[in-house]
Amino acid sequence: MERALVQIALFGLLLTLVTTLPNKDDWDIYSFHVNSTVTSRYATTVITSRVANRMDESKEIEFHVRIPKNAFISKFKMLIDGQEYDGVVKAKEQAQQQYTEAVSRGQSAGLVSSVGRTLEEFKTSVTVAANNKITFELTYEELLKRKLGKYELQIHARPMQPVKDFKVDVYIHEKAGIDFIEVKGGLSTKALANAITITHEDKQAWVHFYPTEDQQKTCDSCGDQGMNGDLVIVYDVNRDTSLGDIKRSAGYFVHHFAPSSLPRIPKNVVFIIDQSGSMYGRKIHQTRIALIHILNDLAEDDFFGLFTFDSSIFHWKRELVQANKENLDSAKKFAQDIETRGATDINRAVLEGARMLNAHPREGSASILILLTDGDPTAGVTNLETIQSNVRGVIADKFPLYCLGFGFDVNFEFLEKMSLQNNGAARRIYEDSDADLQLKGFYEEVATPLLTDVTMIYAGAHNLTQTNFSQYYNGSEIVVAGQITDNDIETFNPQVVAISRNTRVVFSDTNTGESTGTVSDSHIQRVWAYLTVKQLLEKELQFSGPEKENVKKEALELSLKYSFVTPLTSMVVTKPLGENTDVLHKPKEGATPQAQQPPAGSVQLHGYAVLADLNHYDDPVGGPIFQVVDSTAFLQEERISDKSTAAHPGFDSLSIVVAHGKVQETATTVPLIHRFLLKTETRSLPLCFDVTGDVRLKLLHHPNRELSVNGELDSVAYGGFKRIVIHFKADLHIEVDTQRITVREGQTMTLHTGQDLITAGSLTVIRRDKEIDVAAGDTRMVILIHKRGDKEFIWPVLRQKPSDNNISGILALKPAVYEEMQQTPSTKLKIKDQEIDVTRSNAVDYSIVSALTLDCWFMSAESALQRRLDDFIVTQL
Repeated sequence: MERALVQIALFGLLLTLVTTLPNKDDWDIYSFHVNSTVTSRYATTVITSRVANRMDESKEIEFHVRIPKNAFISKFKMLIDGQEYDGVVKAKEQAQQQYTEAVSRGQSAGLVSSVGRTLEEFKTSVTVAANNKITFELTYEELLKRKLGKYELQIHARPMQPVKDFKVDVYIHEKAGIDFIEVKGGLSTKALANAITITHEDKQAWVHFYPTEDQQKTCDSCGDQGMNGDLVIVYDVNRDTSLGDIKRSAGYFVHHFAPSSLPRIPKNVVFIIDQSGSMYGRKIHQTRIALIHILNDLAEDDFFGLFTFDSSIFHWKRELVQANKENLDSAKKFAQDIETRGATDINRAVLEGARMLNAHPREGSASILILLTDGDPTAGVTNLETIQSNVRGVIADKFPLYCLGFGFDVNFEFLEKMSLQNNGAARRIYEDSDADLQLKGFYEEVATPLLTDVTMIYAGAHNLTQTNFSQYYNGSEIVVAGQITDNDIETFNPQVVAISRNTRVVFSDTNTGESTGTVSDSHIQRVWAYLTVKQLLEKELQFSGPEKENVKKEALELSLKYSFVTPLTSMVVTKPLGENTDVLHKPKEGATPQAQQPPAGSVQLHGYAVLADLNHYDDPVGGPIFQVVDSTAFLQEERISDKSTAAHPGFDSLSIVVAHGKVQETATTVPLIHRFLLKTETRSLPLCFDVTGDVRLKLLHHPNRELSVNGELDSVAYGGFKRIVIHFKADLHIEVDTQRITVREGQTMTLHTGQDLITAGSLTVIRRDKEIDVAAGDTRMVILIHKRGDKEFIWPVLRQKPSDNNISGILALKPAVYEEMQQTPSTKLKIKDQEIDVTRSNAVDYSIVSALTLDCWFMSAESALQRRLDDFIVTQL
């Protein structure tokens, strides 16, 4: 047959079929082993999966695992027919070149992507011949971080089917001695508890997890697809008040410093709470709960301050006061009464918090500034670099700033940079039912300062990681690594100097470990490399100009030398001749991987490019085969070029419906698909549905406010809206697109392309880099600007609903409420009194700044909306 350019038609049928690909019944994971070795808190974990293709034809086999976000992948290989195929870590630019060459041949790219709070997802696949086997082996490394007096090693088990030979083996060796060890997580309870054995002997511990096939099907987080949950090994080591635990080997050392039995230092703490309109609802409710719990935990010798902010400051008291019962009761009443309103002036708020701490110097105490916000600055100073400079100037290294970013709407990189510049840290608070516990958990980590102005001194050493720390907290740990000059142990002299209350203390007695051979030599060196790269990446975020380039260059060189997959490197997964080349990138917290631009004439599927020449995919039985690497690719369709046929003369235009790998050719026009999410208030999966065509939708109608908002979907399905029009009162109309804001007030029309504040009557509009903030009375909407490749689109989010319930439109829909009725042979959900067949699928959540892909229950628009889609369609914007 003639060669043909494949275009993908995303019908509901197609989506239903694709989510089942590849067909797991066609291949058998007969062995799945996780082996983790922890030495001196540094964990090296190897996941080995052995898979057999039991069919009489070639099948695509998928390797799909989740690993901790804090880890670096350091090795990946596949063994096929006695031949090893190793992943190679390259600089991102080099990997990009290999990627570009791959997509120009019609191949696809794989990603390591963020999943939830603590995990990243690794996926790749390869075609395995009939009745043949393959072995996948992935290695990753991480330095376990001590929090609240314990280390946690998280192992996620999701083999995608029950496995006959399933094993998790963990070996821990700590020269300081293991104080306690226990196993937690969803896979450690009920039916699976007796599959776990723990052996603890002084400095060593072993954990084995060997569930049977039946156990893998019957536990709480199990099913026909096997287990899906975490095994968390929790432990701590023995400690004293000495210099700590130092390991030395082959010219390198690592020092773990966490003295116990020190007196707590009274603290001065100021809580800065965002009460802007976007905190409306569950966010502010959970913040109130957490704040009251935290106030209850303050000691009487602590001093504290508390205020809320929007575009103004609302003090409980203007100065710090003692945490006695009277003051705490008054502060809890203030916290209980916090209400949301207004814009977000972060600059003014943090400067005021710093002023309060600076005005209250107290010898023998430790000062801490804590900011909680869920959005970008929208009032006062809004330039991010100016805010960071102002904050750095007023804090002046006197105390740490901790920034808590609530949800995914927040500019997390801005908060992280501001925290790191001021000796603190940023933490994302996930918008979930336990957000109040997350807030309280973070506070507990910094609640008990034991030392301030900690300086780690190493005579006879160089190339040190961070050695100065503003504070050391109970339950945490300071880790420093470096190189011993000329490997001369005699001249190596470690010492720690710090302040304990009013007293200067020196730690100099030592418990060091000697060289124990080649394995240990490599181990200590890799800990140093891991820690150095992590800290260089933090510096790269803080710096600019030549300094930024220098630390980036150093981090890249170390990443390549030690084969770490970091934000600066990628792993190129080599495969047998003729197979796709995967390029794996590590995502950055608070950011999404950059979409790669495929060549003209290809079709981009959520970052995966496919240019298929059907002559290369002949099935001897039933015609051409179209093989899908990743079913999540079928979320959005993007026609890269309207001239695709011209770019490939002689190609016919086809649509494809995929059914278990077969291609059915149809002569239909490719429909335009946009996918919408309808979230729940619980942890249940959201609902998702498709809207076909470049239609105009009623987004919000608020008759009592004389406010209506309509949007026009992008005509080439880039994923969102190309323009949104806001009508307010009788004569005010505002049109928003990715480039400009057009205001029509009566007979006057003005164009705005900058970031100035626009005020029209009681309606205000602020444009920033990635969003447009619109406020009208008690209603606040944010229009986010997203980008894929070089294409931009907009997506509206209702951040603050009006108190009046008389509103309608897509944005006014209430959270989904459903009951899961049936799992097999197909899933049914009960919504109101109607049972609906659904398919598990995915959708991109564009309602947050850093868009994420979420699992969802896919159904028709009418089923999800519980009314006709036509009710939401308008003829004119």
